[in-house]
Amino acid sequence: MKYNLIRKMDISNGPGVRVSIFMQGCSFHCKNCFNKETWDFEGGQEFTDETINNVLNLCDKNEIKGLSILGGEPMHSANIEGTTKLAKAFKEKYPGKNIWAWTGFRYEDIKDNDVFNYVDVLVDGQYQDELHSPTLKWKGSSNQRVIDIKESKKENKICLV
Repeated sequence: MKYNLIRKMDISNGPGVRVSIFMQGCSFHCKNCFNKETWDFEGGQEFTDETINNVLNLCDKNEIKGLSILGGEPMHSANIEGTTKLAKAFKEKYPGKNIWAWTGFRYEDIKDNDVFNYVDVLVDGQYQDELHSPTLKWKGSSNQRVIDIKESKKENKICLV
């Protein structure tokens, strides 16, 4: 597994100041994707335990409110194991901070994955260029949903943020 980029202080991918990691590899190839450089599964840098430790260390500041996991596609079968390992380590170290993740998959199709024991908010659905609006918060197109995972699991239905 590989990752493309780590942002130390990100204010555009979730609420507050966050650390963001962009996983490498995506098979959706959405038209006008803002992050085409993350599509190639062979690109980027190796994702290792050292990468996880680096991300955790970056999150060890009071001003960092949480971790954002994007892509590429963090929920792809080639990436999900590393995504889950990172999310678990983050929640164990920072139970009071939140994790936001983005995926082109629909939550209903991947909800049984272990990663959702740790992710607090999921933005799901493939980006659709014809539904793009710059006024949308946390998502690129109106078909995407911003889902409260804990509430959705508790209520056994999709609960939006």
